[in-house]
Amino acid sequence: MRELSSTREAYGRTLALLGKENPDLVVLDADLSKSTMTQYFAREFPERFFNCGIAEQNMMGIAAGLAASGKTAVASTFAVFASSRCFDQLRICISQPRSNVKVIATHGGISVGEDGLSHHSIEDLALVCALPGFTVLVPADDVETELAVRMACALPGPFYIRLGRPKVPRLFDNTYQLTYGKAVVLRQGYDATIVATGLMSARALEAADSLAQEGIECRVLHMPWVKPLDEEAVSQAAAETGAIITAEEHLQHGGLGSRVAQFVVRHSPVPMEFVAMKDVYAKSGTPDQLLQRYGLSAEEIVRAVRSSVASKKRLLK
Repeated sequence: MRELSSTREAYGRTLALLGKENPDLVVLDADLSKSTMTQYFAREFPERFFNCGIAEQNMMGIAAGLAASGKTAVASTFAVFASSRCFDQLRICISQPRSNVKVIATHGGISVGEDGLSHHSIEDLALVCALPGFTVLVPADDVETELAVRMACALPGPFYIRLGRPKVPRLFDNTYQLTYGKAVVLRQGYDATIVATGLMSARALEAADSLAQEGIECRVLHMPWVKPLDEEAVSQAAAETGAIITAEEHLQHGGLGSRVAQFVVRHSPVPMEFVAMKDVYAKSGTPDQLLQRYGLSAEEIVRAVRSSVASKKRLLK
């Protein structure tokens, strides 16, 4: 049983450490600092923390202004507000001028749980990936979150980092190194490749272990970088395993699966399956209940792998 960790907690702790290292780091929040965990930074550096109130669009504009004055600006709120409510500001104030703003959004996906569909962010990756210049990450655990936040604050330009609400299995130890734009092979295999991101990467490993008992050996490729996509790793997976399954806590259209498919169909066509939210919004429930009900489970990944492997075999006949 893997140890559970919180990505938003790791984010808050990392911000406080970065505040000591970088006097030009400023942090903005929209009245949710206790939930996004920017409260850690606020306690240490109140003069560099700005609570913008329930005015997320205004917060993005202020962040862009601070970035234009030479600051490294980090803006946080829930993912559904950061993306949907603030899309125009992300586009005009941050994407177009390539502002040095790091949008670090918590409570992504449907694992927000009981807050209900108004708070379930299942479109955010599609929206932000559509904006030129943005780097988009979905870390798998607390270790990767710390490295992602540090890298975002060290590199110029717009970043969007999507974090979750619940604790998730820890996949990495302190020797792990995050490389810009590169995927991570969590498990080798040559019958199919599961490309997963965020909390779905742990479920992909669970599915691969189950499939191994059936004689199906799956490669598990954790893809923290939704944009830029590690095209080399995808191409290699297609060539060596001949089937690809994507898994993400997001709508099927416009997220990781769409980005992988766009590359695969042009360069390395192989059978593909997609484990993601279908064309529907989720109801209210616990994170585990919702992930199971809407097919974001190890069991659904197993089904998708079986289907893709069967398609591959038919093509090889």
